[in-house]
Amino acid sequence: MKEIDAKGKSLGRVASEAAKMLMGKDTPQYEAHLVQGDGVHIVNAAQINLTEKKMKQKQYSRYTGYPGGLRFESLERVLSKKGYEEAFRKAIYGMLPNNKLRARMMKKLKVTD
Repeated sequence: MKEIDAKGKSLGRVASEAAKMLMGKDTPQYEAHLVQGDGVHIVNAAQINLTEKKMKQKQYSRYTGYPGGLRFESLERVLSKKGYEEAFRKAIYGMLPNNKLRARMMKKLKVTD
């Protein structure tokens, strides 16, 4: 399992690095149709570099399925409700390919504060 230290880095930079590792793009035997990443462990997740502006401006959206059911949640609210692990999960999930392998790649992610 590869380890990434998030201390002092931005959320997106750490997430993109983790997404590449989960896909296996950092290995010479990369194949797009296989899950080859060892797994990624992100440490010091609570010590990332986040500005107050980003905390309020960053919005996550979801749709309830009903007319007018588009709901938004700010990064600040996500961090207070579910913690830094959820913020990393959402960021990395969006960077992985949208196919059957994404769930298997996400299982190999571990985030600790």
